[in-house]
Amino acid sequence: MSQVFQEDGKIIPVTLLLAEAEPELKPGDQVKVSGKSKGKGFQGVVKRWGFKGSHSKTHGTKHTERAPGSIGSSFPQKVFKGKRMAGRMGGETKTILNLVVVAIQGRELKIKGAIPGSRGTKIVIEKYES
Repeated sequence: MSQVFQEDGKIIPVTLLLAEAEPELKPGDQVKVSGKSKGKGFQGVVKRWGFKGSHSKTHGTKHTERAPGSIGSSFPQKVFKGKRMAGRMGGETKTILNLVVVAIQGRELKIKGAIPGSRGTKIVIEKYES
């Protein structure tokens, strides 16, 4: 990430990208960026799904502040597929729409905003028509 200063003093946060070939884009174009997001490993329900935790932090609570709470009723006696629980997080393909090309200098692109992935990750940039 970096930033670009406009003539009127506004600061635009940009991501710097290096294209394999000369891009057929111009400043102001809207693009769609797809890439593999950062892998975060095995995470609990608080980080993965934004749960607040099942119990208060006081009044005798011990080791269950970040627990998921109840995971189902007693009748079906199973956990339904898709239940939000702890598990591996990240490492999946994400697509960000409506990003704007701020500047192009040779093979280097400056795109407004953040894109998925860590440094060195290969990404796909396509022109986007909304």
